[in-house]
Amino acid sequence: MREMTVFTHRRVQDVMPAFRELHEQARAAGVTLRLDPEETAKLQLQPGPGLELDAELEREVELCFVLGGDGTILRALQHYAGTSVPVFAVNFGEIGFLATVEPDDVAAGVRRALDGDFELLRLPAISLDMPTGTLSAINDVAIHRKVGERVAALAYSLDGEEAGSVRCDGLVVATPAGSTGYNLANGGPVMAWGVEGFVVSFIAPHSMSARALVAAPSDRLTIRNLSHEPLDVAVDGRPVGEIPAHSSIHASFAKDLATLAQLPGSSFYKRLREKFGRLAS
Repeated sequence: MREMTVFTHRRVQDVMPAFRELHEQARAAGVTLRLDPEETAKLQLQPGPGLELDAELEREVELCFVLGGDGTILRALQHYAGTSVPVFAVNFGEIGFLATVEPDDVAAGVRRALDGDFELLRLPAISLDMPTGTLSAINDVAIHRKVGERVAALAYSLDGEEAGSVRCDGLVVATPAGSTGYNLANGGPVMAWGVEGFVVSFIAPHSMSARALVAAPSDRLTIRNLSHEPLDVAVDGRPVGEIPAHSSIHASFAKDLATLAQLPGSSFYKRLREKFGRLAS
């Protein structure tokens, strides 16, 4: 039996017409859509043919179909990290850089997804060693000073060699896929998909000499909190803990952790041009 998992945006009214299109085409193709209890309640779904409601999020499905923005897509990629399940996304967010279909093309996009007419892009991640365990970031790891606290003092080293120390509001470690997010807002470089490595950039640095750095995939990054206060840590935009004062965390490059489904011809550079404006001639 063919089965696909569905993740949707929090704005239910925006995605319901697209979900109905997906359900209709999936049912005609003999595909069962699996929705967990949160999705079932959010969409207010009733039992019917082609639907498996209040279902566990199986990790052995044909495809994960997302109707949402980058946050929802990242949640799906996180869940299926380490598996071969592709994530196929229709953009219902502000930018939707990770999506391969726009809402106006949802019917054709659904048809191509059900037919398997897509290419697979393997995405790397940042493996983050925290006191509570190891986490993986598909987009980025962000370290922030706490609201109302003083400017943070951070030092970072690569393979045991100190690269610098900066007073700033925080620091971002981004994958190539995540380099167009928080890192870009920091003035960090955009890294094309397929590049192996990660970028370290600073949030509001209190220094004219602080510059973003692209690190090699084999480099192990150590970040030390030189502040007198703990700093917040977020993975792909979600809080995951703290770095206590005068403590360190470690990060490294993890190759090919998640799988993104892309329509043929949907190149990184075309996406960059369309999502962030045309390049100057």
